[in-house]
Amino acid sequence: MKRTISYKEHTKNMITGFRFGKEHYLLRRMNIYFKGGLAGYLFLFFFISSTYSQESDEPSVLQEFQNAEAPEERFNIFFNSMDRYNINSAYDWLDTVKVYLGNSQKTSDDTAILQYKLMQAQIYNDLGDYDKSIVLARELFESSDTLDITSQKLILDVLDDNYAKLQLYDKQIVIRKRKRELGITENVAFYDIYSNLGLHRKARNQYIMEVKPTIADNDSYGLAKYHSKVGNYLRLDNSAPTALSELKKAKAYLDVFINDISKQKTEKELFDTEFLKAEIEGNIGKCHVLLGEFEEAIPLLESSIEVLKTSPVNSHQIEVVDNTLDLADANLQLERFREAKKNLDIDFDNTSILQDIKRNRLLASFYDRVENYRNAATYYRRNERIKDSLNQKQASLLKQQLVTIVANEDLENSQRLIDEQKRINEQARNEMKAKDERINLVFISLIFTLLGFAGLVYAYLKSIKNQRLIAEQKHIIENSLIEKDSLLKEIHHRVKNNLQMVSSLLSLQTKNTRSKSAIEALEEGKSRVKAMALIHQKLYQNDDLSVIEMQGYIESLINSVQSVYKKGGHNISITIDAEGTELDIDRAIPFGLILNELVSNSFKYAFPESDENGKIYIHLRKNGDQGYFEYTDNGVGMPEDADERTNSSMGIRLMNRLVNQLQSKLNIDRDSEGVRFWFNFS
Repeated sequence: MKRTISYKEHTKNMITGFRFGKEHYLLRRMNIYFKGGLAGYLFLFFFISSTYSQESDEPSVLQEFQNAEAPEERFNIFFNSMDRYNINSAYDWLDTVKVYLGNSQKTSDDTAILQYKLMQAQIYNDLGDYDKSIVLARELFESSDTLDITSQKLILDVLDDNYAKLQLYDKQIVIRKRKRELGITENVAFYDIYSNLGLHRKARNQYIMEVKPTIADNDSYGLAKYHSKVGNYLRLDNSAPTALSELKKAKAYLDVFINDISKQKTEKELFDTEFLKAEIEGNIGKCHVLLGEFEEAIPLLESSIEVLKTSPVNSHQIEVVDNTLDLADANLQLERFREAKKNLDIDFDNTSILQDIKRNRLLASFYDRVENYRNAATYYRRNERIKDSLNQKQASLLKQQLVTIVANEDLENSQRLIDEQKRINEQARNEMKAKDERINLVFISLIFTLLGFAGLVYAYLKSIKNQRLIAEQKHIIENSLIEKDSLLKEIHHRVKNNLQMVSSLLSLQTKNTRSKSAIEALEEGKSRVKAMALIHQKLYQNDDLSVIEMQGYIESLINSVQSVYKKGGHNISITIDAEGTELDIDRAIPFGLILNELVSNSFKYAFPESDENGKIYIHLRKNGDQGYFEYTDNGVGMPEDADERTNSSMGIRLMNRLVNQLQSKLNIDRDSEGVRFWFNFS
């Protein structure tokens, strides 16, 4: 014989189940965090220890309520407690509040009377006695001017929920408009009302438009709720494949939130997360039923029912009924008749008309399959009577509700809400980013402290890996540098060869020329080409390709000039003071050409009679950014018309240009014996 339990007994069982559901929840979370790693396990261990130590020491919420001294303190305890029904049922609360209300009425404490009545209205709403809740809330609503804004919001929230449960959507809209007038909200939302009226696609579109811009990109919990809601609207609109995709996204985002141990979560967030996960799994299971994938649906529906039945929230109990009916449907399709009948025999309080129709349909289908046609006919007739009554009532009601909603819809307010939420969203992102950075630093410190030796081992192994990588990179870079040096040396070698070829061409031209002036000009050009070729020769012979050691270069240059002027210059005493001076190629080439001109002139003109006592002194120094060059010989000096020859002499003009290239000015001293050339450079 089937046992029917009363609503009061069912509610007490539900609250008791919620109390023990916390332990079940923590065990489920332990499994998730253990899979997530040692750090997650340690975090959960500390969380469970602190949770149970608190529960063992702290009194129940009702005891805390009774121990409070002032009505205002009791009011805050009642509405701020996350699980006021964890130990004591809603009926225990109702009896207690009635006692305090009677005492307040005896003392004519108007503020306390309003507060206790508001608590009564909320308790009746939690119990599903919506008519009583509305009567109390409307009485308070009419005198809401005497209450603060927080109390007014609570009253309007209770009325909003009651009207939604009773499908009085026009009155629900009035309440929401009142919230906007009081500044509690800036917009009147319609998507839940559209869904309750069966307009699921319109509900989804408006929900996406209003809610999507308000969710930050890094808010994984918010994104999970968003995709869950969108997926549920699609499921109700019979778009099961698309709904399944959205619901799987929601589950993925929720898993990210659950496994993100860098973010500290409150106890309320953890419980909400578990119930949201159960909702998502239940809706995924219902999608599988719609798609005929019954084997996949059954474990998801059973898991969802197991969690949601521990919740004190009315909407979750409605989900339990829906999931149970779909579970019965799946078992029925798989011809598991015993399991299906077991699901259909469960008595639920406050089921909706649509749920009654679905249950009757499934019972009729069950009796058809077991060939009990009399009972099947009974449930078919019940559905026909319900549907006829429903059609008559809903035809005019639906029209009235639709006209009310369309007439009151305010697109301008919707857009303003979206803009405001975008701004809040951006601000929240910045705050979240800064908070994440701080949390990450603290968390990293904690992880290294807990892991200790394991962290050191990991760092050591990583160091070895990095050293190998650095060695490989260093080897590659060294090979690249060697290859680059080889290429540069090859380039300088080829340039030197090309310049020597030019010098050889000039020599051939000299042999084929009879003009003395032309021969002299070609010899001078040949000397200058050799001076430049010598620079490139020194470069490819050096280990350092960026600079030239000038002492050796000047010695080689003088030897080269002497080879050109074979008739003289061999008896001249040449002193070179450039030891340790190095110049880059941009400065070395001009210096080489200048020296070539000066030494050539000394060999040709400074000692016309005899070079037995001839002396040449070359001085070159560079300290930091400043440099100094000096060239002297003790020859016959400059001729009397030197100034006129300066303008016509190619050698002098060439030296002036080269000195200008070094950003300096050539100075000539004719007063002393012989001649002296000098200039500063940088």
